[in-house]
Amino acid sequence: MDPASRIIGQWSGVADVIAPDRVVCSVWARAVGKSIARRTRAVKMVRHTLVVEVEDELWRRNLRSLQGQILRNLIKAVGPDVVTDLEFRVMPARRPPEREIAAALKSADDADAISDPGLRRIYKADRRRQTA
Repeated sequence: MDPASRIIGQWSGVADVIAPDRVVCSVWARAVGKSIARRTRAVKMVRHTLVVEVEDELWRRNLRSLQGQILRNLIKAVGPDVVTDLEFRVMPARRPPEREIAAALKSADDADAISDPGLRRIYKADRRRQTA
């Protein structure tokens, strides 16, 4: 029994309903497995080349060596002539969430290291007077 993605990939009118890149990107995790899918992301199709973002250069090199096997798995999943090549790109660095940055800045206060609440209040009041 063929998977639905393969039937959809071979359907002649599929381009009118679903873009081929959406079909290929949706089967990426199944084609490469869970461990690789956690560290990669199928982004888009450029003609018949699937563009995949990877965590770092080491992952890019390792996946390049597995390219033939990954292509065979994708062809099994979506059918022939949909994907003919893979391009691996290193993901751009992600910014941490703003609340983590705010928490890090807030916890950088010297007064937080003072365990006694009374002394901490005196320290903060004195610091405010000196900077005013």
